[in-house]
Amino acid sequence: MEKINVAREIKELKNHLAYSKNVGFFFGAGTSCALNIPNVEQLTNSIDAELKDDFKTHFDLIKNDVATSIAPRTANIEDILNHIRRIRELTAEAAGKSYVGVSGEAAKKLDKEICTKIYDLIVEKEKVADLETTKKFFAWLSILNREYSKEVFTTNYDLIIEKSLESSQIPYFDGFVGAYEPFFWQESIDKIVGKDDMTQNWIRLWKIHGSLSWFWKEDVKTKSPKIVRIGKVEKIENEEDELVIYPSKEKYDSSKKQPFVAYFDRLKNYLLNGELLFIFTGYSFSDQHINEIIFNCLRQNNRLSALVFFFKDEEVESLHKLTSSYMNLNVFGPKKAIINGNLGEWEFSELADFKKDKKQFDHFWSEGDSKLTLGDFKALVNFLITNSGKKEAIESIVK
Repeated sequence: MEKINVAREIKELKNHLAYSKNVGFFFGAGTSCALNIPNVEQLTNSIDAELKDDFKTHFDLIKNDVATSIAPRTANIEDILNHIRRIRELTAEAAGKSYVGVSGEAAKKLDKEICTKIYDLIVEKEKVADLETTKKFFAWLSILNREYSKEVFTTNYDLIIEKSLESSQIPYFDGFVGAYEPFFWQESIDKIVGKDDMTQNWIRLWKIHGSLSWFWKEDVKTKSPKIVRIGKVEKIENEEDELVIYPSKEKYDSSKKQPFVAYFDRLKNYLLNGELLFIFTGYSFSDQHINEIIFNCLRQNNRLSALVFFFKDEEVESLHKLTSSYMNLNVFGPKKAIINGNLGEWEFSELADFKKDKKQFDHFWSEGDSKLTLGDFKALVNFLITNSGKKEAIESIVK
């Protein structure tokens, strides 16, 4: 395996960040995990342990059925939710119709029970989460003097980002408008923001897997489901409407104007819209629907440059099998990397500048472990701030 000079690549990375006018981000579960919010695997184990009686019985039946179709991969809570929603659709949620021993009515109740458990588990962790890292990131992003809108896509459905932005009084927009029960306005995100738009410097937040603040609500006029955004919920158990967490494919197909559909279109249009530096952090590339959009855009737009930061080297190796032909995708792992389509191992040859002062490299390289640290979201944010030259301004926004 070839050797890749980490110092050289970090210099290239710094130059890229300094001179790129249009920079976007994609946050996966790893960004929330860095703040001790449970990831999909942890949520799966917790839900499995907490469900009781019929809920547990039906959960196990569905989990076992899912496992046969996705082997050798282990079924997670999102796979199970997706399967539950297929059952709901196939049975029309009827008590007299069933699949693998689970009726449509039981599937509907189980869906709501699982989403309620997920809500409680995540909210409990959010209460004690240290938001400093995300507040620093968005403070850094908000003061960038760019000519383009600042867009963040995320698969996370926790409210860490919203809490961080609002705590620092940084304006953001997610496609919802209104005050009482904010509704999704598709037309507001169909176009890329121009320079003359007064909201150009607002953060754009696109939560493509739903949110703990979204609920399905029946439209009185059309009698069809729509999504509204609700602020603080005192007791999720008392909410009659269902949470919008990891909307299934059936929801994509039947709800053409719902936010997650529009967000996927936004992602595609954004990645195809000329010159762009797009950065992935905390995302494991396990969602094929998202991957298809990303890889298609990388092929179609030669002015798109993607950077991926992984926490594990196994993820680097797995992605190389899919992306070795993409010259506009570079991947940074702890000890391995993909540069210009080539998989290699990091080699740290101290340059003259680094020899003078260890602080020149300790914000991206762990000398004791001989590994790159930027796969950790906290380390990546520290790297961005350290190289911005605006550390004091950022800290003042956070405070």
